[in-house]
Order: sequence, then C-alpha cells, then structure tokens
Amino acid sequence: MHNAAMDAVTAGDGQEGLAGLADGVLRSLDRYLYRARQYGLTATLAIPGRLLGLLMSPGQGGIDGHVVGLLQQRYEALLEADLANVEQGIYPRELLYQLPLLSYLRQLPAAVGDLPRFLWRSFTEQHDDLPAHVDRSRYPRYYLRTFHWQTDGWLSERSARLYDPSVEFLFAGTADTMRRMAIPPLVEALRGIDRPRVLDIACGTGRFLLQLNRALPQAKLYGLDLSAPYLAHAATLLAGCDASLVNDNAEAMPWAAGSFDAVASVFLFHELPADARRRVAREALRVLKPGGRLVVCDSAQLADSGDLEPVLHRFPATYHEPYFKGYLRDDIAALLSDVGFTVESSEPYLVSKVVVARRPNRAVRRGTARR
Repeated sequence: MHNAAMDAVTAGDGQEGLAGLADGVLRSLDRYLYRARQYGLTATLAIPGRLLGLLMSPGQGGIDGHVVGLLQQRYEALLEADLANVEQGIYPRELLYQLPLLSYLRQLPAAVGDLPRFLWRSFTEQHDDLPAHVDRSRYPRYYLRTFHWQTDGWLSERSARLYDPSVEFLFAGTADTMRRMAIPPLVEALRGIDRPRVLDIACGTGRFLLQLNRALPQAKLYGLDLSAPYLAHAATLLAGCDASLVNDNAEAMPWAAGSFDAVASVFLFHELPADARRRVAREALRVLKPGGRLVVCDSAQLADSGDLEPVLHRFPATYHEPYFKGYLRDDIAALLSDVGFTVESSEPYLVSKVVVARRPNRAVRRGTARR
C-alpha cells in the first residue's frame, strides 16, 4: 500500500515535470517563432511603407537616429510585453499568431488598384470624397471625411474590407499587438465576475473584440460603431462569439447608466475633435457601473512621448487626420480626470498608449438601472 502510494506520487511528480518541461519548450519556441514572424513582418512592410510615405509627402526628410533608436527600444518592449502577457496567462498564446496574413494578402490587388485614387485624393485634398448615396444628415459633420485618404471614408463595404490590412501595413505588423495591450487591465478588472458585460466603443471591424473574446470567453461583449458597413464586417469576423453589435453614436449611447462592468476604446479619440472626445468620455463614465474600468488604447501623445514628436507630426502630414494635431496635446489622462474618472495609469507602447481609469464608487441615480 505504501509502495502504491509512493508510485502514485512519483507518477504525479513525473507528469508535472513533463508538463513543466513541455511548457518551457513551448515558451522558448514562442520566443523564437513569434519574434521571427514579427521581425519578418516589420522588415517586409517597412520598405513599401517608406516608399508610400515619400509619395504622399515627398518633402519629408529622414528620421533622426536618436528617434530611430527609441522606436527600436519601444518595439522590443512591445514584443516582450506581448510574450509576458501570454506567459502570465492573461491571454492565450494563439493571439500571438492570429494575424490572418494570407487573408490580408488577398486584399493586396484591391489595395494596389486603389492607390491612384488614394494619391489623387491626397494631392487634391478631397476631404469629403464620399459615396453619393450616403445620407449625410445621419452623421456628425466631423465624421464625413475621407480619414487616411481611404476611399469612401468609413462608409462602404470596400473600406471595411481593406481597413485591417491597411492598418497592419501602416504599422508594420504591430497594430494588433498594440491593441492587445488594452487586454490585461480589462482581465484584471473583471476577475471574479461570472458574466461581465464589456463594451467596445467604436469597435470598427471587430478586431479588438475578437481578441478580447479569446481572453475573456465568459464575457458578454458589445460593440458600438457609427458605420453600418464596418459593423457588417465585424459581424462576419465575430461569428460564433457572444457579441452584440449596435449602430449608433458614441456621443449619445443607447444604454442606461451603469450598464457595463468595463468599457474599452481602441484608436478612437485621435479621430475626434476635442469637444466630441469629451462627450464620448462622459458617456463612457455614464454607462459604466460604479467602480467599473475604462481602458483607452490610442496613439501616443506629447505628454508621454515627447521624444517621438517628429514621428507623431509626420502622421497627420502624410495621412489625412484632421484632429490629430489637437489630439497630440490633449492628454487623455487629464481629459478623463476632468470628466470625472479616477485615472489609474498611462503607459506608452511603441507609438500608442494605454490609459486605465475607473468610475468612482458613487451610487447610480434612481431611474438609471441597467436595461
């Protein structure tokens, strides 16, 4: 009996040892394969990206060596943070490899075919070259622009289909990685909640919601966006996920106060004028439960990334970003504090940042119960 018990313990220790060894091997492979993939993507996309930048802004010179070195350091730190989040169990390792490169490459002919229109729109500054059928009365005036000089702005199926490949091209394969940096504070905030309700403001094509679903499979996800074509694309991408998508304006959300345990916003605020940023922030505060967490992932700003000022100023000069210069000086952390949030942290990640804030623990006013 004693020997049988000892054998069982030894067998258990052996299984745990093998599991630990396998886990160590997997981590080592991840560090090699993931890094090789990311370096390959960045190197592959950097050259055509630079050529496009020269076509769009031929007068721009090179980037200072100090700034290049800083970007390299931030790039390394971003990859390390991504790997660490997987090793700590914050999100599954599949997210390291979820970028659908072949699917994006299939969109390359359409993107290349659109390049002459893209360049002509930039050179002639056609800010509102939108589809003729668009009912402009349905949208805020600031929304009716060809952001990034992309054909149809946010208002066509074609634009929605090309958006994710274009963004990954622009950020040399790091866009999804930067989005993932918003996941850890959400996972931390929602621990112990059996069925948390999470809203993604301006969810676009649904890329962040898809990653969030893998990290928080127990969560009920909601996506809000003004673009019906982008939401249609998101519905296809999120097929099989527990996600509800709503076509509406983030400045006046269609939910009662205290409806959500957490709210996220990914690459929205830099697309808004200053007054709209504040209206969206107030709405996020309103729809959060007392103590609920807001996580904003957006472009870096001068408050946290002053050393990158030459790079940050290039972006609106090359790609049509009408509100970006004002955004650079409109620190998100200060903005959120001004509208009533308690700001917990603000961290830079490559050319982005993640700001974490909470709604103070005050009682929700009568008549604003969750619906």
